[in-house]
Amino acid sequence: MKPQFIKLIFGTLVLLCGFSSFSQTELKNSVLDAESFQPLESASVYVKNTTIGTITNADGKFVLVVPDKFKSDTLVVSSIGFKSYKVPVNEFDSSFDVYLEPDVASLDEILLVADSRPKTGNDIMLRALERLPENLPESAYMEKGFVRHKERNKREFKWLVEGAITLYDSSYQTNTSKFLKINVDEVRKSYDLRDIDSLLTYTAYLKDRSNNRNLKSSNLRRDTIRTSSLVKAIKWNDTRINGLENLFQGKLNLVRNSNKPRALFNENMLDQHLFSLDTVLVDNDRKIYKIKISEGKDYINLETKGIYNDGYIANGWIYIYWDTYAIKRIEYELIAASSAQKSRSKTLFGTQTNHKLVINYMEYQDKMYPSYIYYETPKLVNVGSKVATGVKGVVEDSDPEERYYYTVQEILFTEIILDKDQINAALNSTWDPDIFKSRLYNRAFWKNYNTLLESEEEEKLIQDLTKRSSLYKE
Repeated sequence: MKPQFIKLIFGTLVLLCGFSSFSQTELKNSVLDAESFQPLESASVYVKNTTIGTITNADGKFVLVVPDKFKSDTLVVSSIGFKSYKVPVNEFDSSFDVYLEPDVASLDEILLVADSRPKTGNDIMLRALERLPENLPESAYMEKGFVRHKERNKREFKWLVEGAITLYDSSYQTNTSKFLKINVDEVRKSYDLRDIDSLLTYTAYLKDRSNNRNLKSSNLRRDTIRTSSLVKAIKWNDTRINGLENLFQGKLNLVRNSNKPRALFNENMLDQHLFSLDTVLVDNDRKIYKIKISEGKDYINLETKGIYNDGYIANGWIYIYWDTYAIKRIEYELIAASSAQKSRSKTLFGTQTNHKLVINYMEYQDKMYPSYIYYETPKLVNVGSKVATGVKGVVEDSDPEERYYYTVQEILFTEIILDKDQINAALNSTWDPDIFKSRLYNRAFWKNYNTLLESEEEEKLIQDLTKRSSLYKE
């Protein structure tokens, strides 16, 4: 056999193997408001009747990788309050922007349709709470997803970690502290430029270890503390504030943990919240209530161990489907309201809004599963909180744009697994929820994995971070 012919056969086999391994379609575009021509952030982009999907970034842009076996299925682009755009995957044109037209239902017509339906925001929310056992998963499942953890001040990124995760939940009826698990499967990026001279964090760390509540950062000197000890303190602070288990098992997992006795969304939620019906919108051809969340008569306390997380009032929106009372989206903020919390928040964080949360849900086989989570909170760092002026005994505040840090965690879920054998096999392996642990970079894994698209501003900040960071692992 001639060498040229052998080379031709070999090349063809390699090409076919490549197609079989990576046969997929990458869709990318921008989603805009058809009336204002402004970008639509957090619009859903997904393949109908699957869990393959993503959301648009702050610029209205998205990228979605779709396996070719779904190329004849319908791609849906939707946003609450707008008419959906639908097209077969193989007919989607990435060269033209997607424009969505506003779509609003008549509130008067909705309120008059039936006497048995709840008509106030409080009553609608209570009905949604009653329906949670029907609308949330009643059997065990796993979700595969992508997490992006960002830490920054107002000028630059200080830390970026990206990873692939698996979430296991036994069902809505069970306690998350016992029956919810998270594993970090892979890490894509890990850039770290954080200053490690925060005596505030180190003081909190010592207090936790020694139970000495009289310790003060002003009594400590940086030059007497080992850098390794400060690193341990920051690692401890990372985990207690931004650990993935804290987010899923804590009070801010509002819907999933509503069955806990002291949950924020339980039968006593009207003590701490007021829900007011704003209007009725349309989401993917279905009517959906838009309800305003505001403060109740009692302050909100997150009851975080070792942290004063009391004295808040709530603000935000919740979107509930008209037909099933299933919760589609929550936008939730906790704002300092008590005198003690206002003073603490201003001094330590430079803001009165201490927690921002967005949770989107997707419907799959008549149950609602989390599809996207955004969580933002200020962080106890205060790097260089005071600067000497040269005058004996006189100090002044440092630049607040450098001083105050905050973190953002975004999670995009792109696959739901209901197969019992697959779930049981996964449960028999070791699970590790530590997103901050160093791991080797697996290029082949990330080649076809759906991730969140950075905004243009974030991309510039990340490029700057990567140039100066020495901790990137590949």
